[in-house]
Amino acid sequence: MSLSIPTRSEINESDKWDLMHLFAEVSKWQKDFAWLKRTYPKLQEWKGKAGESSQTLATVLEFEKSLELKMERVYHYASLQLAEDSTNNEYLTRIGQVQNLLTKIGETAAFVVPEILAIDDETFEKFITDPALADWRVKLHKIRRMKRHVLSVPEERILALGSVALSGYDDTFSQLTDVDMKFGVVIDETGREKPLTQSSFSSFLVKRDHELRKRAFHQFYAEFQDHQYTLAASLAYSVKADVFHACARHYPSALEAALFPDDVPVAVYDGLIRSVRANLKPLSRYFDLRRHALGLRELHHYDTYVPLVPEIETRTRFDQAVETVLAALGSLGKEYVDILQQGFRGRWIDRYETKGKRSGAFSSGSYGAPPYILMNYKEDVFADVYTLAHEAGHSMHSWFAQKSQLFQDYEYPIFLAEVASTFNEELLTHHLLEKTSDPKMRAYIINRQIDDLRGTLFRQTMFAEFEKVIHAIEETGDALTLDVFRSEYHKLLETYFAENFVLDAELDLECLRIPHFYHAFYVYKYATGISAAVALSQRVLSGEPGAVEAYLNFLRSGGSKFPLETLRAAGVDMTTPAPIESTLRLFERRLDELEALLV
Repeated sequence: MSLSIPTRSEINESDKWDLMHLFAEVSKWQKDFAWLKRTYPKLQEWKGKAGESSQTLATVLEFEKSLELKMERVYHYASLQLAEDSTNNEYLTRIGQVQNLLTKIGETAAFVVPEILAIDDETFEKFITDPALADWRVKLHKIRRMKRHVLSVPEERILALGSVALSGYDDTFSQLTDVDMKFGVVIDETGREKPLTQSSFSSFLVKRDHELRKRAFHQFYAEFQDHQYTLAASLAYSVKADVFHACARHYPSALEAALFPDDVPVAVYDGLIRSVRANLKPLSRYFDLRRHALGLRELHHYDTYVPLVPEIETRTRFDQAVETVLAALGSLGKEYVDILQQGFRGRWIDRYETKGKRSGAFSSGSYGAPPYILMNYKEDVFADVYTLAHEAGHSMHSWFAQKSQLFQDYEYPIFLAEVASTFNEELLTHHLLEKTSDPKMRAYIINRQIDDLRGTLFRQTMFAEFEKVIHAIEETGDALTLDVFRSEYHKLLETYFAENFVLDAELDLECLRIPHFYHAFYVYKYATGISAAVALSQRVLSGEPGAVEAYLNFLRSGGSKFPLETLRAAGVDMTTPAPIESTLRLFERRLDELEALLV
């Protein structure tokens, strides 16, 4: 049997997604693309007139919407084709054409929001009551609340002109860590040389061989140490840019500037950190269990990723994975399961690895079209069953949102994006544990959930705290140097890791290699997302009256409300510590179960 990766022509059509739901043939895509090129310049006819009357504003918004509907679908088709095969020149050309056109349309439409913001409050209040703008009230409210943070036209022009220069630190970081830095090779457990890279580093950390993990860790961080001053300077300028933008737009702090678009109070951010900090003892217990289960005298950071239960030997055909996921989600009711089953059977999914295909997995939808799923499913990788459930959560979120909301209100924010996917994983874990009596399999599933909670709730909260600390240092006028970064990060490592955990000196450099730090105040959403998902799943699994319908309404809400309001309507109040504490208690319960299975 050949082990080579097949081409797309070598796999069954039923194993590929069916993009004919987007465009029956390429000529129809070309027709829509040509329509966009021909039509978008007409938008200029309303420049300087958008605020003349409520009817004019409605006309502008509806015309822009007609462009955006086609833009979304045209881009969706081109991007999915490229994901199928990134070496296909036709696909590369098509995505390049779309990106260039979207840039031109964006430039042409740039006047719309400023003109909406320029409408005086009294006039705007009259506009918003006009039936002509009834469908746009949510969107207009979100735009208008940004008014106090939008500057004069000349000032906005200066900020726009400087935007590329003020974001160069991100490119510097990426080029340095992804291209220039060389990590060498590591002799693996078979005696072969394997390249050590940013992406392969994590694969070495899950190896059973302790010495191999240790060598990979020290060799990897030796390269970061050689570039630590450059990396520290890059991160410092990233923080300076965040503070500059916040000050320029009249926000009290960079943190508040980041939270404002989602209407999230700082108290939610601080409450997350406070709740996790107050519940670190179970994490310490888990590290003790790790050390004991792995037979180690002392535990290092490079010992925290290897599974406590060796990879279970099992093969799950794709059809079996589908049946398992559908059964796990049965509590969500007939409509949810039937639609998802139709999607699974109706070729929403591109199932298997093929030459040139994008790695990993994702869900991608556009209004009025299927929310497609890309997989690289492998029968011998049990985690891929979880990946299927995860991406199905995203797809069903998109499906319900677009069926229930207008185009301008259907897209849900990042704050909510991971809730539906993680929710599905929670239901899958519950289902598998109910159906599994084999101690090894139970330990594997529980260990997986514990590590997900550790990585998403504890680790991302530590990252969130670091981001808050370093931005506060910049805002008080103190210097952000390499020593400051290492010192502040070390303090957090000492807090979040147990006393009997060996903190290698190199680990202080971890703060210089996290890409998310260049997009500050984003990581906390992972921690709040998993907490909301756990809280919602527990309501459904406990059979609480109305919990399923409340969850489905959460999916239907899309982006029609701000995130906290959407979650509150579903029964989870993220302004209280309850969801975080509930997730921390789940971590402790699962730890009790794992200890009983392994000790």
